[in-house]
Amino acid sequence: MFTLFHHPFCPHSRFIRLALGEHGLDLRLVEERVWERREAFLALNPAGTTPVLLSEGRPAIPGAGMDERRLLPTTMSERIEVRRLMAWFNEKFFEEASNPLVTERIYKRFMSEGDGGGAPAADVIRAAKANVRYHLAYIGWLAQTRNFLAGDRLTYADLAAAAHLSAIDYLGDVPWIEDDAAKAWYARVKSRPSFRPLLSEWLAGVPASRTYVDLDF
Repeated sequence: MFTLFHHPFCPHSRFIRLALGEHGLDLRLVEERVWERREAFLALNPAGTTPVLLSEGRPAIPGAGMDERRLLPTTMSERIEVRRLMAWFNEKFFEEASNPLVTERIYKRFMSEGDGGGAPAADVIRAAKANVRYHLAYIGWLAQTRNFLAGDRLTYADLAAAAHLSAIDYLGDVPWIEDDAAKAWYARVKSRPSFRPLLSEWLAGVPASRTYVDLDF
C-alpha cells in the first residue's frame, strides 16, 4: 500500500496517481494544502510541495519522478525522448500554464490573505491561457506524427501531459476546438481506467467544465 500526500488539482500529484493506476497499485490519498506548511508534512518534504509518496519501510519520495517500470521504453533513444517530454510538461508546461491557472483559480480560493489568497490575477490567467494554446499545438503535432506522444505506445510522457491538461480542463481552460489531433489523443488517454478516479473528483463551488468528464467530447 502506498500513501500519497497530494492535492486533487496538483498536476504533479495527478501524474503520480495516473502512473500508479497504470501499474495497478493500491493508493491511499491524503490531501495536503501546502500553503499551510504543516510541520509534519515539511518533515517529509522540506520543499513543502506535493506530491510526496510513502511506502512502508522506505524513505518518503517527493516530486513527480517515477521508476523504470513498463511505462518507459527499452532503447536509450526512446527513453531519452520520454524523459525530455516528461520534463517539458512537469517543468515547462507547469511553470507557464498549469501552475498559474490552478493557483489563481483554485488554490487562492482556500488561502488566507497572509498566504497569498485573494482575487485571481486576471493578467496571470490571460498569460497562462495564451501559453496553453502553443503547448496544445505542440501536443497536436506530436500526436499527428506518432501513435502516442513519445512513440508507439503509452509512456510516462503521455501521463505527464494528460495530468497537467486534466487539471486545467476541469476549469475549461483548454481550447480543444483548436487542435483535433491533440483532442483525439487526450480522449484516448482519458478513457483509460487509471483516469477514472481523477474524473470523479469535484471541487465545491467550482463546477467542472463540460468537457472534463465527457469521454466523447
